[in-house]
Amino acid sequence: MAAFFPLALALLFVFLSVLFNPSLSQSHYRPSQLSTNYYQKNCPRFEQIMEDTTTNKQINSPTTAAGTLRLFFHDCFVSGCDASVLISSTPFNKAERDADINLSLPGDGFDVVVRAKTALELACPGVVSCADILAVATRNLVVMAGGPFYPVKLGRKDGLVSRASTVEGNLPRPTMSMDEIIKIFQSRGFSIQEMVALSGAHTIGFSHCKEFSTNIYNYSKTVQSDPSYNPRFASALKNACADFQKNPSLSVFNDVMSPSKFDNMYYQNLPRGMGLLSSDRALISDPRTRSYAELYGRDQNAFFTAFAQAMQKLGEFGVATGRRGEIRHRCDAFNH
Repeated sequence: MAAFFPLALALLFVFLSVLFNPSLSQSHYRPSQLSTNYYQKNCPRFEQIMEDTTTNKQINSPTTAAGTLRLFFHDCFVSGCDASVLISSTPFNKAERDADINLSLPGDGFDVVVRAKTALELACPGVVSCADILAVATRNLVVMAGGPFYPVKLGRKDGLVSRASTVEGNLPRPTMSMDEIIKIFQSRGFSIQEMVALSGAHTIGFSHCKEFSTNIYNYSKTVQSDPSYNPRFASALKNACADFQKNPSLSVFNDVMSPSKFDNMYYQNLPRGMGLLSSDRALISDPRTRSYAELYGRDQNAFFTAFAQAMQKLGEFGVATGRRGEIRHRCDAFNH
């Protein structure tokens, strides 16, 4: 897997890499307008095409699962799950994907959606939305990585707006306090438990060294590294990231114990001082989140159940249906 370090645009803080738009409200949950068999009649090969596409992509590029999961979070929390993050900028519009914080979104996530869209347009042109493709691709890839299966309701339309200006300032950072993180999730109707469960997305993927360099180099006048790190882990991070200023693509696995497997090792690492980002380690130190992090570390089934439920809820957040969206001909451009 080490060969993928320069290529992986890194899973930068998956569960905090979600965007929140103040204009959205609880009313933007529309599960009643979605259904699991939405394409049964007008695109009966939908599930098979999605399965084939995601399987081939993940086998050929094992970083795809983590990249697509992060892309899905970025999409859903800026304006709902409407594929607005997939839109390319034009001379007249700087789109979401070109907001500074989104420039590191992994190319594999975009690519798997494009591949699926191409195949689906051949099989049933103008029927399947890019938003549904991204939602199902994410689920399929989570399962391929060893994570839980969960049903994905379908019928999302693709959004009609994508602006970088809606992204900046709305993305929680790894350096935020737990108060800030909890407030952001709760303002979107997600409980503390759901937030901790979604954190488990960090069981796969990477983070750039620059995201946590201040925690391992010159942390304070008296200590080199954040004392909440396991000392041997901090030493290993220093060695791994030694050239990060010359090589900004240098990355480290979020879960160094089982980096490519979707399991509960992320939570087991936390009490050992092996949480990569400060916001990871805060989950085990804050009394509001500790009991959930400990539970998921002890019981992988409990984690999988909670993660699956939270992902279903996330996938139905702020979806565009009916005339509020369109079915794009291609995922990186509006039809008009």
